[in-house]
Amino acid sequence: MTIQVGDTIPDIKLNAVEGGKIRELSVAELFAGKKVVLFGLPGAFTSTCSKSHLPGFVALASEIKAAGVDLIACVSVNDAAVMKAWAAAHEVGDSITMLADGAAAFSKAIGLDVDLSIVHMGVRSQRYAAIVEDGKVTTLNVEKPREFEVSSAETMLSAVRA
Repeated sequence: MTIQVGDTIPDIKLNAVEGGKIRELSVAELFAGKKVVLFGLPGAFTSTCSKSHLPGFVALASEIKAAGVDLIACVSVNDAAVMKAWAAAHEVGDSITMLADGAAAFSKAIGLDVDLSIVHMGVRSQRYAAIVEDGKVTTLNVEKPREFEVSSAETMLSAVRA
């Protein structure tokens, strides 16, 4: 079942890349007491993810945080080494916490996994963005397949300013 507005983020352990370092953490603990913009995407170094989704959040990170967001987090079904390399390639620095969901455990737990085996990608995350306040989902924007509109950094900036 897909996570809904009002639901609590599951307590899944993931590897995080923060400031170029990798560490294991609990997503529930990371989000506790914070206003978080979380965005999920099919894969690091893939076309829309690398040309638009991540770069948009990198460009608008300071504005999003100035609007009252404590943390911006990106989750993808990739291993921590790939997420670290992707963060370096896009000069993410400390602006975004990169979450490696290598086995798709988080994506499956929130019901936003998708089987992309037909295009040789295996199980991945759907493209989405959410606002999570103290562990509870307050906004959830899930993209239709092959679209990129409702989960953009611009859309989420407007949502946190509302």
